Amino acid sequence: MADVNRGNRPLSPHLTIYKPQLNSITSILVRITGNAMLVSAILVVWWLMAAASGADYFATIDGLITSLLGDLVMTLSVLGLWYHALGGLRHLVWDTGRGLDVETADRMGWGMIIGSVALTFLTIIAI
Repeated sequence: MADVNRGNRPLSPHLTIYKPQLNSITSILVRITGNAMLVSAILVVWWLMAAASGADYFATIDGLITSLLGDLVMTLSVLGLWYHALGGLRHLVWDTGRGLDVETADRMGWGMIIGSVALTFLTIIAI
């Protein structure tokens, strides 16, 4: 039977009504960094395939990857990798039932943000 009252039902809250919280933003960023790392992985595979294809093709792709734009993309990829890894550790802690109160969850969110930036700088220095 058709729903005759379809247009009169209330709508659920949307992003314009919902106030973003640190936990929601960090969760969304974990998903974004996971997808962005796929793009970086494709670039690395492309670079490896170019190395196997020949010197001329490799020189072209290596020039792209080692350019300023390539360095920026790879640095952001390392940042995304650390952020995603720390987000995974946070979820492992949450899976044990710990850290679910708002104060601890916020501290863990800030720890992810600050930790990923610090670990990215350490990675850049180490390389």
